[in-house]
Parts: sequence; C-alpha cells; structure tokens
Amino acid sequence: MASVRLKYLVRDRDRYGRVRWYVRRPGEKKVRIEGEPGSRAFMAAYERAMGEPARLGIRQGTLRALCVSYYGSAEFKALDQRTQGIRKRLLDRVCENAGHHRARDITMSAIRRKRDELAEAPEAANAFIKAMRQVYRHGVDMEMVPSNPAREVPYIKTGSTGHHSWTVEEVAQFQAAHPIGTKARLALSLLLYTGQRRSDVVVMGPQHIRDGWLTMTQAKNQKRKPVTVSVPILPVLAEVIAGTECGHLAFLVTDWGKPFTANGFGNRFKKWCREAGLPDRCTAHGLRKAGAAMAAENGATEHEIMAVFGWTTPKQAAHYTRAAQRKPMAERGMAALGGGHGENRNRPTHSPTDDESEAG
Repeated sequence: MASVRLKYLVRDRDRYGRVRWYVRRPGEKKVRIEGEPGSRAFMAAYERAMGEPARLGIRQGTLRALCVSYYGSAEFKALDQRTQGIRKRLLDRVCENAGHHRARDITMSAIRRKRDELAEAPEAANAFIKAMRQVYRHGVDMEMVPSNPAREVPYIKTGSTGHHSWTVEEVAQFQAAHPIGTKARLALSLLLYTGQRRSDVVVMGPQHIRDGWLTMTQAKNQKRKPVTVSVPILPVLAEVIAGTECGHLAFLVTDWGKPFTANGFGNRFKKWCREAGLPDRCTAHGLRKAGAAMAAENGATEHEIMAVFGWTTPKQAAHYTRAAQRKPMAERGMAALGGGHGENRNRPTHSPTDDESEAG
C-alpha cells in the first residue's frame, strides 16, 4: 500500500480502525475510493474520482470521457509530443460527432463503418483504427468498458511504399544547387550519411561526436523504448561539416542562431528542394530511405542496416536487402535466359524427325 503514490490520494481510518482511501482536492469535498490500492478497480475509481471529465462538463461513461481518461494515461504520455498532438486531434474530431454516445455502446460495426468512410484516405483510416484500439485498450485496462470493439477491425491495405526514396540523380541535383558551405548541403549530408530522421538531425551537434563516431539516442520512442545509435562519420560528411558554419550545440541552426524544430526543419528542407528544382515527392525522410537502399546495394547486411538506422527488428531492413539482392539476381537470370551469348537454351538439342514435325 505504501507504494501507492497518487496526486490528491489520502489515507484515513474510520472509527473502527479500518483504512480507507480518498481523493481530496483543495477546496473540494473528498471522494471515497473503493478497492485494493494498485488494482484495476482501484485505479479506475481513482480516475473517476479525479473527475477530469466531470470538471470539463463531460458526462461519465461517454466516448469523450473515455478519450479524456486516455489522454491522462501513462500510455498516452509515453508517446512523443508530435504523436500525442496528431492522435488527440484525431480523437477530438471523432468526439465532435460521437463523443456523447456511451463508450460501451460503440460497436465493432460502427468503427468499421467509420473506417470505410475514410477509405479514400487509407492512411487516415488506419490512423483512426489505431487510435480507437489504444483508447479502448485503456478503457478495458481501467474497467471502464467491457471489451475493445476496435481490436478486430482490420487495417486497410494501402499498397503504398511510403515516402519516395531519392535517386542518385536527385541527390546530385540537390548538391549542384546547394554547394558545400550552405545550410542546405549540410542538412542533406546529415540526413543521407547518418541515416537518421529529421527529429534527430535537428539536435545533432559537436557534443555527439567522439573519436570519429556520432552517438545519440533517437527521438522516436525515446520515452518508451529508447534506441541509441553509433555511426562513423564518413569522410564526405566530415568535409561538409568542416566547410560549413555550424551552431555550438546543433550543427543546423536557423537564421537567428537557434536549433530548428523538427517541423520547422521539414518546411525549410522542402524550400531547399524547390530551389533545386526537385519535385514535391523529395522529402527529408526520403533521404533516410535512400541511405538504407544505398547501404543494402553496397552489401550491408540486415543487422548492419539495423545498427545504423536504429531499427529494432529485421523487418524494415529486410525490405532494402531483398530489393538490393533482386538486381544481381535479375542480371544473372537474364544472362541464363540468353545462354550467356544470346542463345536460346530451350531450343531442341536434336533435329526433329518427319513424324515429330507433323505431330507438332
């Protein structure tokens, strides 16, 4: 019991010496909490007693109340700020139309119908399913709803390969427009030659480099499953850094000398791409994909790619190694098809008889 330390939670004893728990907010009447401290029932009662939905004028038991409870959960707070913002905006939009319905009355078919309404934008539809799964999983854990109706609703198969992976020609075009010494060239080089995301590139600085290696903890999943990567500084990247005026704590800084935000950097990078005459498909994240593809084509193994790009499972790395392996396999296949000299290996090895010719 001593391990239970929650805001405004107090312990008291009745006249018979029995321990009772209450939520006591300053200036408000205390609220009794039933259950064994630390149990699901106890935590659900604590959340209800905290009364966040009630204080906001939200009726208990509704979908909106469930979403508000989810916003206060450890699972939601463990998401990075960008993901929190995206998910909250999505759920708030859902609650504009359905927030007044009882959460336990939302069915799997209702969630499926909403998914189908968004089918023309499959990424948005899948984001909706993922958000609802998380909200209801929280509700089940807190005993606010009996089941998770979103769990069995499948995602829409998009067939999308995601961000466009830059070609060698596109990289050369950007480099021609932005020579060494420009902020744009430094940005491209950091993205391409470290393999990190824009959220990591904006915080990279001299403090992350030691003995020719760059070591840092990636921003993505930093609160849940932090991943630390160490990559060598390639000579081509070292040349660009040495030839560019950089910030003290971040290589990339704004015109006012401050580090970029991830979104601000993304917008600036799009501007640099337009200045180079590149299409809108060329993005900062696309350079990360290009780097992985180049590493695979140069013989990097799945685990080597995982170490550079910070992936914790081989699934994503395997996508690039398989694609790289298909090229030489296709070359060997075409050579075999042509017999090595353009000959047809499938032709008969003997001349057909008259009977065989007539039978054909």
